[in-house]
Amino acid sequence: MDRGFGEEFVEVGLSDSVIPDGEKEDDDDVDKEVVRILRDALDKDKVVERVDLSGRQLRFLPEPFGKIHGLVVLNLSHNQLEVIPDSISGLQKLEELNLSSNFLETLPDSIGLLVNLKILDVSGNKLKKLPESIAGCRSLLELDVGFNNLMFLPTNIGYGLVNLQKLSIHLNKIRAFPNSICEMKSLRNLDAHFNAIHSLPHAIGRLTNLEVLNVSSNFSDLTEIPETIGDLVSLRELDLSNNQIRVLPETIYQLQNLTKLNVDQNPLVIPPIEIVNKGVETIKEYMMKRRLDMLEAEQQRDWVKENREAETGWVVWGTSVLHNVYSGVSQTVAGYVGGNAPKDPLLDQQLQIIHTGTRGFTRKHFNQFIST
Repeated sequence: MDRGFGEEFVEVGLSDSVIPDGEKEDDDDVDKEVVRILRDALDKDKVVERVDLSGRQLRFLPEPFGKIHGLVVLNLSHNQLEVIPDSISGLQKLEELNLSSNFLETLPDSIGLLVNLKILDVSGNKLKKLPESIAGCRSLLELDVGFNNLMFLPTNIGYGLVNLQKLSIHLNKIRAFPNSICEMKSLRNLDAHFNAIHSLPHAIGRLTNLEVLNVSSNFSDLTEIPETIGDLVSLRELDLSNNQIRVLPETIYQLQNLTKLNVDQNPLVIPPIEIVNKGVETIKEYMMKRRLDMLEAEQQRDWVKENREAETGWVVWGTSVLHNVYSGVSQTVAGYVGGNAPKDPLLDQQLQIIHTGTRGFTRKHFNQFIST
């Protein structure tokens, strides 16, 4: 990282502090270390860019931490934090924030003001929801919210995090993705295993940069995959294992870059298990052939339907015309020969052909009538 302007760079950490063997630190010891951190960080003659307070049994983060304006990396993982102060929004240069493995149930709304934040790890907490304001962290490249108690994601998350490349939401209770997730056009890795997801959004095919998709172990909830998955042209790895999927989407053959496909522990019917056991390329070939066969069958049905409709239309037209002819000829003949005149067998046969109408009138009858 460029230190620039001749400023002295100071890295302050507690994880590497020397602790006498067998001596247990108490809260006073931790507080003293935190005070030292703040004193050094707020010294106008020093620039502190990195603070590591991981594994220190911290229960709270002092408000003045928000005044370390030059801070770029802050590691507070593996502590006992229950709350993050709103003052964290003062860390306008912060690029990496690690809050993993704490006791957090909420994040402050002010976190959305960290416009330069690139990596946020809040995995292994007790979060039940994320603030809608998180969409304001537009510079985020990686977001890890795995191993929490989340049941949903913020509705607008995808509209804000347009630069996000890696999203980890595994080991939660999420049932569905918000539609806005399909706006994360930069997303390359999406890990959603061990949730309660029952479907993928229809527009998921818009994530054309997605390379790795893991929706395994959603068990009885996930039963089908949308056909639009075939539009994920960059997809290399797809894990659908441990679900209730019976039929793979036919468009899976379009995934030319797909080299890893895991469909274990699904009640698959299509493709059959003997095809699955031969690997991803055989699966794609099978699904492509199935797709072509279905298209051919559909075209055949359309052709039969069109011809039937054309035949029906011709018969209706021909019947109408010949009914008129029959009526006209009958009246003319009756007027010409008189009502008591003997019938002409040949003429009577032709009139009977015309009179058949919709009760068996065909092109053969029409041709027979015309030829005579």
